[in-house]
Amino acid sequence: MIMAGGRGERLWPLSRKNRPKQMLGLQGNGLPLLEQTLLRLQGFAPPENTLIITSCEYVEAIRSLCSRLPAENIIGEPERRNTAPCVALAAGIVRRAARTEDPVMVVLPADHAIVGRNAMISDFEACCECALKNDALATIGIIPDAPSPEYGYIECGDALDGRSKISRVRRFVEKPPVGKAEKMLEAGNCRWNSGMFVFPLRTLRNEMKRQTPELLAFADRAAAVRDGDAFAEFLDAEYGKLPKISVDYAIMEHAQNVIVRDASFGWDDIGSWTALRKILPKDENGNVTSGETVLLDSRNCVVFSEGDGSLVAGIDLEDMIVVRTADAVFVCPVRSSGRIKELMAEISAQKRLEKFL
Repeated sequence: MIMAGGRGERLWPLSRKNRPKQMLGLQGNGLPLLEQTLLRLQGFAPPENTLIITSCEYVEAIRSLCSRLPAENIIGEPERRNTAPCVALAAGIVRRAARTEDPVMVVLPADHAIVGRNAMISDFEACCECALKNDALATIGIIPDAPSPEYGYIECGDALDGRSKISRVRRFVEKPPVGKAEKMLEAGNCRWNSGMFVFPLRTLRNEMKRQTPELLAFADRAAAVRDGDAFAEFLDAEYGKLPKISVDYAIMEHAQNVIVRDASFGWDDIGSWTALRKILPKDENGNVTSGETVLLDSRNCVVFSEGDGSLVAGIDLEDMIVVRTADAVFVCPVRSSGRIKELMAEISAQKRLEKFL
């Protein structure tokens, strides 16, 4: 199941309500992030076993983009309720459709940059095997290369069955400040939380029963509705009643048995403009650019020009983000890029500017 309902506000003004991040081609090959995610799954999950859960406003665009998938496998949420209701919805659909007694769900975000597709699939296969064998929920952990406060962390315990790459999870830590992250990295047993999960359905249902019975009840009702029109009516009536909560808070942090596998592949979360500095080529001064740009004596900047081919030029810039689209210009220091959501709220408060969101 691919989660593709976010708007990607931290990539404004390139990402908009009508053109969310997962529909953008932000890597060198130019393919939308969602399409890249699907292509990586070829040979692992057949189209009929692949679900995309997105916002109802993006369903038709995604069905057009992902035409290999059955149309009914692309499901629109009537409103955003975070990732735990999304997982519960998928659990209901999988329970209804599964042809085995012990189906396993692999849950993926749509906006990751991955290097090493075969290694990724091998990691998923190993997680599926171990999660089923140990009645556990599994996740993929990324070995950190810096004490970043942008990611959640996983503290690893003992290796599972002597395997060095799969460990038991002691705890999850949500986006610690830099000082705490530095201490966690010094301990040597912490990983970034990739947000990629492997859930044996039986184990997931048991955890929902124990921790979030309202999500399990919803999943069971979703499994019982088979007619397409009736299912749409069910979602419209019931989805908005579910709590707004992430799967990490609702299930993973207090689950009884969680394991983590160290990723064998290259990974980045394309969640912000600064993240692009990790996945796109840099010039000799550390600048990442796209479109018609000229920088003089500038360092460690992210500069994007999109639209009518107009030039963006800068002199003596350092650690700056400059983004130009056909109808908006965004400028801020890298250190302030985490405040984009505040900016979105201010734009939204000025009704005449809502067209720019």
